[in-house]
Amino acid sequence: MQQLRISIVQTDIIWENKQENLRMLREKLQALRGTTEIVVLPEMFSTGFSMNSRELAEPISGETIQVIKSLTGEFQFALCGSFICKEQGSYYNRGFFITPEGKEYYYDKRHLFRMGHEIEHFSAGDSKLIIPYHGWNICLLVCYDLRFPVWSRNVNNEYDLLIYVASWPQARRLAWDTLLRARALENMCYVCGVNRIGTDGNNLIYNGGSIIYSAKGEILATLPDEKEGIATTSLNLVSLRQLRDKFPVWKDADTFQL
Repeated sequence: MQQLRISIVQTDIIWENKQENLRMLREKLQALRGTTEIVVLPEMFSTGFSMNSRELAEPISGETIQVIKSLTGEFQFALCGSFICKEQGSYYNRGFFITPEGKEYYYDKRHLFRMGHEIEHFSAGDSKLIIPYHGWNICLLVCYDLRFPVWSRNVNNEYDLLIYVASWPQARRLAWDTLLRARALENMCYVCGVNRIGTDGNNLIYNGGSIIYSAKGEILATLPDEKEGIATTSLNLVSLRQLRDKFPVWKDADTFQL
């Protein structure tokens, strides 16, 4: 598939209320039926960025992922976001990418936000995830990962689309805007960043900034600050490959080992 339609969902999140957040999600997604291939949600879309991991965590067989799988089947597009997961006694801020064909991909957030005490309530992941989908390769990362370019480095064009799902507060919005564009430019890829709006249970304010960039740093889709909304755009794999052939900076990239 040379053209890939992707939709970003910028929304408020009801604090620690899975059932209501999941119900509202279904309402929001109905309008996207038949219009897109991927829908991207904010970080911890079903609870908000809560450190109450022991009370809110669930396995991948739990309610949140079961609802997501049901929605992908019903609406026939992939869904991407993160949720609070428990596995073998540990807790993870787990990114997910679920396809309508029933394939499931998971990524555990590598960089835990110590200033928000995430490091005290969750375990860090140690594996990068590259998702094959409709002929594209997609890398899924979560929020604070954005600040660490070595982790997101696109080695030998291993991915075409880089997705960040986030709960990024208004106070640090400049970093969000700047680093998302930088990741697109330095990695010669499409970059999608989805952030929430509203105020959470810790009185942190979020004002959005959800956006999609081209590999040249051009804005392809965005949403107004402080407003809920959905934006959809089409990405072109042929034009991306042509740019990489014409301007092959990736051939001169430094190698890193983590």
